[in-house]
Amino acid sequence: MGIFSKTAGYIRDRLGKTRDKISSSLSAVLSIGRRIDDGLLDELEETLIRDDIGVETTEKLVSELREAYRGRQIATTDDIVPFLKEHIKSYWPGHDRQLRTAETGPTVILVAGVNGTGKTTSIAKLAYILSQNNNKVIVAACDTFRAAAVEQLSIWAERIGVEIVKHKSGSDPAAVAYDACQAAVARGTDILILDTAGRLHTQKDLMKQLTKIRDVVTRQIPGAPNEVLLVLDATTGQNAISQAKMFTEAIDVTGIILAKLDGTARGGIVIAIKDQLDIPVKFVGLGEKPEDIAEFDPDKFVEALFG
Repeated sequence: MGIFSKTAGYIRDRLGKTRDKISSSLSAVLSIGRRIDDGLLDELEETLIRDDIGVETTEKLVSELREAYRGRQIATTDDIVPFLKEHIKSYWPGHDRQLRTAETGPTVILVAGVNGTGKTTSIAKLAYILSQNNNKVIVAACDTFRAAAVEQLSIWAERIGVEIVKHKSGSDPAAVAYDACQAAVARGTDILILDTAGRLHTQKDLMKQLTKIRDVVTRQIPGAPNEVLLVLDATTGQNAISQAKMFTEAIDVTGIILAKLDGTARGGIVIAIKDQLDIPVKFVGLGEKPEDIAEFDPDKFVEALFG
């Protein structure tokens, strides 16, 4: 949508921990004067796996690197990082990173994620940026199983100046979703963002509840939800992959918000998520302030990641 004005320098600064880790490990392998051979490529593979790029993704990258070396597309270790950058950038076509919007009526964004991932804060950031770009935004507190979740979203809504639909703690989350859809249509809202529970007594209960909310939304607003965004905590590394698989089984996840990217050395997980799950990272959380969110830009990301 082109609404997030984050510069390459800003993103590079926020990815400092990951970049320092990757640069250090790559420098140790790609030392000046080393020849490209099977030993070097094996070391490179181990290094990229340790940097949370993931086993499957790393194997794919190193296989492409071997073929490029055999085909004389690369000749020295100086060629390896530029090669990796270009291949990783190609994983994200532009069209699948755009926020899907409704042609008529409100755009509905359903947000899911395990408690503690930064879900509510990510919703607030997204609502803030969208509202700052002349959109009328409503947020809905459908995580009624935790009183703290409703309170936290209420505080954020007041702080950033957007409307909120909520019920008392313990209410039926699907009823909140129903009322939020009704309010969004009646008030001529541009964007409705629904928070959902991140933990119930069993995983089965949680997924049933998410499916119920999605179905209520679909019945109220044709074509909704337009987006089902999953919030993942970048600091959890490969555990984020497991979470994404779990939620995708219950609801059709269309994109990911990767939170806390500024506070981790595991930013390589962005690459593994796209390659293993084929779910695009659409937004990244880069700090604590409402404006600390950015549309995911693979060129800026990869350049910031590898220095």
